[in-house]
Amino acid sequence: MDRSADNDTTENDSARTTPTHPAYGVVREVTPFASVLLCNNPGSMELDGTNTWILRAPGHPECVIVDPGPPNKKGHVRRIAEQPGIALVLITHRHFDHTGAIKRLRKRVDAPVRARSAKFTHGASTLADREVIEAAGLRITVIHTPGHTGDSLSFLVECDGQRALLSGDTILGSGTTVIDPTDGTLRDYMNSLNRIIVEGEDAVLLPAHGPDHPQVGPVARYYKAHREERIDQIVAALDELGVPARKAKPMKVVRKVYADVDKKLWPAARMSVKAQLEYLREG
Repeated sequence: MDRSADNDTTENDSARTTPTHPAYGVVREVTPFASVLLCNNPGSMELDGTNTWILRAPGHPECVIVDPGPPNKKGHVRRIAEQPGIALVLITHRHFDHTGAIKRLRKRVDAPVRARSAKFTHGASTLADREVIEAAGLRITVIHTPGHTGDSLSFLVECDGQRALLSGDTILGSGTTVIDPTDGTLRDYMNSLNRIIVEGEDAVLLPAHGPDHPQVGPVARYYKAHREERIDQIVAALDELGVPARKAKPMKVVRKVYADVDKKLWPAARMSVKAQLEYLREG
């Protein structure tokens, strides 16, 4: 037998038993009470894909699912449904890569689905800010963190003195968040970052896209500083263009501020610039 091939096999077996992000199709434990199942739907907005979180106190017979993922991913939904004791499904916000699988999952699992929006809530009431949910041996506090969308929620999970924050798309594991101008605003977003820093400083960060991080605080502060820097860049671009914020065309600003960014991402950048211009117009 080729010894190098044998070593490769051993290394691969080790990788399979201790997966790291991104690991598709396997349940990866992140904390003693939170595991992730990464959906294979990578994209410019989804990064490596949508993280479906499985929350369960050690040894507890029930679990809570957060964000079942996009539509048309039968294998992903099947793996979610295979998790024993699903008692509740929570939704961080309305975007289809988080909510698209709800219907398919409900066909397999008889559990209530709860969201900020009534549209995605089934068999229970909508979620309220500061509501505390006791489920699967966990204490889950609902935190309304609008900005990315108007209905965006984060979930602060506590278990045996440990804390984790499921941030949805408000804070990602890498890159930055797009503000959807349909119902998201930069002012709301900055307020949400401040709230997350205050309430989740020392918690483990469990985002809806990208890798997890050991602590929320540093990542949230980076996000805040990045937004403030972008605002300064947009103000400078408006000066160069010789137009006030109220008359500026978002795409013209994108061409100046995001000149070094892949043009494939410019439509997403335009959404954020539109929200930033509105923020400047409000003064």
